[in-house]
Amino acid sequence: HHAMPIARPTGRIPEAAWTSGIRELTEPWKGALGCLGVAVFFAMTIGIISWQALEQPPEEWVLRGRASGMLWDRRRGALLLRALPMGWPLVAITVGGVPASEPPPPRDRCWQDGMEFCYTWEEEAELRISLQPTPAPGTECYGVRWTPLRPDVMLKDCFSMANVSWYGGASLRAQRWPLNSAESPEQPFVSGDFSKNPTGYGPVLERYFLGSTGVTVTVAPDVPLVLSLESHWHFCLGGAGVPLHYVLCISPDITTAHRHVGTQLAGPARALPDMTLLGSPIWKYDGSVGSAAKIKRGLRSLARRLKRHRMQEGVLALGEHGTATLAATDHVPTERRKRHGGPHAWDPAMIFPLRLSITLSPYTSIAARLFLHLLRDGETGYWLSLQPRYGGCSIPLLTTWKGQLCARLNITNEAALSWYLSRARGLRHRLGATYVIFEGAEGNAFLEQAVSPPAELAGDQYAEMLAAALVALGNATIISVGARSSHLPLFVQMSPLHSDWSHAGLKGLIPSTLHYSLLGYNFFIPDAVGGSLAGDTPGDPELYVRWLQIVTFLPVMAFGTPPWLCCDSWVLNLTRQCIQRHRDFVVPLIMKYSEEWLSSGYPIFRPAWWLSPMDPTAFTVEDEFLIGDEVLVAPITEKGQTWRDIYLPGEGCRWRDTNSARVFDGGTVLRNYSVSLEEVPVFVK
Repeated sequence: HHAMPIARPTGRIPEAAWTSGIRELTEPWKGALGCLGVAVFFAMTIGIISWQALEQPPEEWVLRGRASGMLWDRRRGALLLRALPMGWPLVAITVGGVPASEPPPPRDRCWQDGMEFCYTWEEEAELRISLQPTPAPGTECYGVRWTPLRPDVMLKDCFSMANVSWYGGASLRAQRWPLNSAESPEQPFVSGDFSKNPTGYGPVLERYFLGSTGVTVTVAPDVPLVLSLESHWHFCLGGAGVPLHYVLCISPDITTAHRHVGTQLAGPARALPDMTLLGSPIWKYDGSVGSAAKIKRGLRSLARRLKRHRMQEGVLALGEHGTATLAATDHVPTERRKRHGGPHAWDPAMIFPLRLSITLSPYTSIAARLFLHLLRDGETGYWLSLQPRYGGCSIPLLTTWKGQLCARLNITNEAALSWYLSRARGLRHRLGATYVIFEGAEGNAFLEQAVSPPAELAGDQYAEMLAAALVALGNATIISVGARSSHLPLFVQMSPLHSDWSHAGLKGLIPSTLHYSLLGYNFFIPDAVGGSLAGDTPGDPELYVRWLQIVTFLPVMAFGTPPWLCCDSWVLNLTRQCIQRHRDFVVPLIMKYSEEWLSSGYPIFRPAWWLSPMDPTAFTVEDEFLIGDEVLVAPITEKGQTWRDIYLPGEGCRWRDTNSARVFDGGTVLRNYSVSLEEVPVFVK
């Protein structure tokens, strides 16, 4: 490039005049001018340096997609995902486990046509971010892969909750919606039992987090994962000395995000469980289980009571102890039983038209004859065992279950599994049971004992394998866990709740419903009306009624304490009406939306934001839910309250109040809406 001659502008002071002017200045003035010049030069230098430090953005692009881009924030040591072209912040991920004070310049070791970004912290970890194929038009995904370069490097990525509401992940003892107000110490992301570990994660979880900005985080199934929740601040994913690999996707809004990404959790082939259970209330038998004769008498009298109160359709549920007791006496061969007459014979016709459900678990007490018998024959392969390092025999891994020392079925042993399934089939047939409930399927027995599990039983593989195996028993099976099994035709039993108004009790029921359904577990059985764990207010009729009203709109109505024991005849009549309303109004709705679940994987029970994905008010509504797109249920969850605010989602929709037939606009809040004790606000779109 040739430098163009610059035309001299006229009207400028000629240079000669300048120099003569300076020459005429006295010495002190020259010194002053020199000082001034140096000062100006210094000021400019400092100014430029500080301007560079302050004004130069502390964020640098590392990867750009079409609708979004990733930046590195040097000040915080964080990855930022921003929407293009406006640059709205979508998610901030603070990086732990590497020296974030050393800002990685976007220097690129693996640069190929701008689809990938790499950076290595010497001897610490390696980060690789790559644009992934899109799951659906309008959604863009990034793969984030951390690889530790030393075994002691603890990787930790923390997702900010500032201005983002998060959903999904794990169930909690006091379930929250969104997760922002939940608190949980750092621990393995594995299903668990709240009675063993109240601050742990519950039985239903998926490695999937959904943010209100339209962001999803899906963690690879093969990496051991730890999760911590710090309320209103962030949640952190991590792993010690193992790679951390997740996919970040961004969609135009939260509902689109879940439709594009969340529905893939279950895989393409989904199946429905036995839908006749929906119209059948479950009555838990909690009478005496001392002997088979007592159980038979108790079941007969419960059946008679239900018939007398005109609630004779449903299922009588026998617990694990009762099932074992009843099964033990039925070992007597049929011929001998006939000779001895029939007082001992169990006949399901005794409770007809009610049906029976029995309960099993993968645990066997070490005092049981069966366990000792197999142990004597050297059959230790039937139980999960600790493998000896040097020769020797393997020893069953012991754990506590319902207050007893137990061994757990070794699900990886085919002989053990087929023996277990045929035993379950035999019991179901002998006792004439329609449904079988499997408890205790959650949790990793090795991690609970701080033993590293064998590779084939890492994470939640146990629960996953058991769920898959139980499908062989047909679709009338209920299991206590949900981990990568939402496509299977099983019912999931929800965790027990406390008999109180807290989030571990009644207030946790709707957040749990939304959580289970979001993760694909639409066919769940809520805990018994009134809660089954001791709470602050045993036998509170108001709590019972409010609980009953919510459960009316859920898949299955389950009862522990029958209404005639807890409350007066008014509540008994209300229970009958609720069962009728559930059968006539709710079950057909669930059937309709279960077709949509099969074809598209959309949840049946939806949060308010499903219809208002851009309205910030909708993100924190935790005491309302939608059935499909057309029915909104807004129950009372506060003690002594006879009014509430109701958020009506869906701008442009209109909602008809089923109680008063009045019509309201969507996208609005009804303030101080009056609700008497016998009412539950239900709106139809």
